[in-house]
Amino acid sequence: MSAALPHAVECDVLVIGSGAGGLAAAVTAASAGARVILIEKAAQFGGTTAWSGGWMWIPGNPQAAAAGVAEKPGDVRTYLRSILGKNYSESKIEAYLAAGPQMLAWMEAHTALRFQPGSRNADFYGNNPGAATGWRSVTAAPFNGARLGRNLSRLRQPLPEMTLWGMEIAPGPDLTNFLTCTTSFPAMLHVLKRLGQYGGDLLRHGQAMHFMNGHALAAALLLSAQEKGVTLWHSSAAHHLLHSSTGITGAVIERPNGQHKILARRGVILATGGFPHNPMRQAALLPHVTRNGTPHHSAAPSENTGDGLKLGEASGGYIDSSLVDNAAWAPVSLVPQRDCSVCHFPHLMERGKPGLIAVTASGRRFANESGPYHGFMRALFAAVPAGETAEAWLIVDSRFLRRYGLGAVKPWPFPHRYWLASGYLRQGRTMRDLAHACGIDPDGLTQEVESYNRHAVKGEDPVFGRGSTPYERGQGDARQHPNPCVAPLNKGPFFAVRIVPGSLGTFAGLATDASARVLDNSGTPIRSLFAVGNDASSIMGGHYPSGGITLGPALTFGWLAGRLCATTPQTDTPTETTKTDHDVSLAIT
Repeated sequence: MSAALPHAVECDVLVIGSGAGGLAAAVTAASAGARVILIEKAAQFGGTTAWSGGWMWIPGNPQAAAAGVAEKPGDVRTYLRSILGKNYSESKIEAYLAAGPQMLAWMEAHTALRFQPGSRNADFYGNNPGAATGWRSVTAAPFNGARLGRNLSRLRQPLPEMTLWGMEIAPGPDLTNFLTCTTSFPAMLHVLKRLGQYGGDLLRHGQAMHFMNGHALAAALLLSAQEKGVTLWHSSAAHHLLHSSTGITGAVIERPNGQHKILARRGVILATGGFPHNPMRQAALLPHVTRNGTPHHSAAPSENTGDGLKLGEASGGYIDSSLVDNAAWAPVSLVPQRDCSVCHFPHLMERGKPGLIAVTASGRRFANESGPYHGFMRALFAAVPAGETAEAWLIVDSRFLRRYGLGAVKPWPFPHRYWLASGYLRQGRTMRDLAHACGIDPDGLTQEVESYNRHAVKGEDPVFGRGSTPYERGQGDARQHPNPCVAPLNKGPFFAVRIVPGSLGTFAGLATDASARVLDNSGTPIRSLFAVGNDASSIMGGHYPSGGITLGPALTFGWLAGRLCATTPQTDTPTETTKTDHDVSLAIT
């Protein structure tokens, strides 16, 4: 800019975005001695990470090694090659597999993060060569939110629909205990203990303090950033990046009190969460929007509108167009709120439970409901002709609703009258009645359910093979025999929830190298500019081989970018800068 801006500050590293990738980069750079400023567009920190399941797929992780679990080094590469095909980038995959375990060990040694192994988290495609039945993933250990102090209110809270009265529940044994507490005494004790802890938190703090899942991951990283002196600015959006003859030198940002210039001596790291809520990029990059005219309803925060991609393109970078899919597809339902807004609920787990089918408006099934959410949505897109709305219905009976709930509808003893009155949950005395309530072809639905039930009573699904992989069986109910994923729908009344195309985030992003440096059209790194998380093109080439393939790379390449950026030679000496003293530069505002 030709004119100097007031309130200019300088740092070594500027991080734009506060999800796992951005926070990991900031913490790492600060640990290397860099003076770091992290800015966040939203009013709270944590990004999509704080709403996520928090799983990180990192084969060869130290947690598995500590448990005495080892796998052949070639197995994970065989598995990835079988899924990624021509999208397999050897340089990026090798960098990831080498750095991921190192990153986990470093985080445990130098930050507030602690990890738990995913011993039973199977890869999505268990029939592919090299697939594992567990131990390739980790999640953040539960975190005491009280440790955040004044930053507690500045952390994004989990979606209320994914909690029980605000109490977080983790997938796996924790969730199973809640679902079986009325039939199992040990499960009841577990639930009573959790409820007692929750009650104590409410009395002392006014909210739950036992953070789990992605909320725990974001909280531990935020605390670490605070402890390492990272300057944290919320409600601060990057307007444009600053350039010099030697690279990227900072950014002009918009804050509630006006524009500010941040001069970064060593570089800028983009981590703004991709473009899931950018209508123009949706229209250009998401086929169901261009082909069917179907709106996209991402479960990611609404602030994720592609800012990082725009900043990178304006600086000479480009969007990688070689991916097989440009978003991490997930079925979502539109949950009406009492203030007339709508929440996007991702249906990731209950589809694997026995006694549920998914149908289109024709009343016909189109996919293995127990399968991975990404593949489930790909099947829906393929089943809907061009020009027709891409949507489907999850169909269950009263037994299923009582045991597991459905989307935002909680299981017994929670009432579901509100959800019926709002239209979110549809009900029918018979399948034909339900079809009329949903606008589904009644003949198609009744015939489909009759056909499905004939096999389901024997635990079979000859059409789509529900329960045929370790991942699918893990999503089911071990109490259901002989197949944990299959049961008939025969106990009325019957219920349905409409699902529409959504995502957990986007895959298409800026082209980067194996060190997270943004590349220009010639494949040359743009000096002092990095992109991590969903601002960088997915190293999985738009495929989804296992849960945690977004957060795992986000933390790993955030760690790599933070280390490299902190040691990058300084760009041109900043000018027009107002230096701040130590107390002010470390303030969290």
